[in-house]
Amino acid sequence: MPVTKVSFNLPFGIGGVEWEPDKAEAEAAWALYIELVTRVSTQPLAQETSVAREALDSLHSLFDTTRDVLRAAGPNVGVARDTLGGIAIAVLNDGLRPFLSRWHGSYSRWSGRGDANLSDFNWPDRHAFYDDLGRLQEELGAYAKALYEIATVDQA
Repeated sequence: MPVTKVSFNLPFGIGGVEWEPDKAEAEAAWALYIELVTRVSTQPLAQETSVAREALDSLHSLFDTTRDVLRAAGPNVGVARDTLGGIAIAVLNDGLRPFLSRWHGSYSRWSGRGDANLSDFNWPDRHAFYDDLGRLQEELGAYAKALYEIATVDQA
């Protein structure tokens, strides 16, 4: 018997949802899933070799990507809490935006000092950033798992 209903808890305190995604939601979920699992959003980074600016830029680009996917999918993906559109918007606004507001601002203030010896490895908040990034990646990993479940629902 094909699975047509999904039920899961969402990250960032968004809560649980249960519904039957339609074909438009499943296709959009797949596009979002691929973006998430191929970026720093879910892939571990080695603090010794990675650059915070690149991680921040990759995470920030998820806003444009999500907007593009939702725009292309149209109003059929919805904006209510129990729709793909509503979930994607909540993840951006309740999860990703607070992280980026905190760390992009901190990094920009530090890196904009004009010091010739600036290096990501000298950023005083580097370790706290990577700790927080690890927690964000866990939350976005749960979101990616939910997207996969939505994307692979059998359409009756």
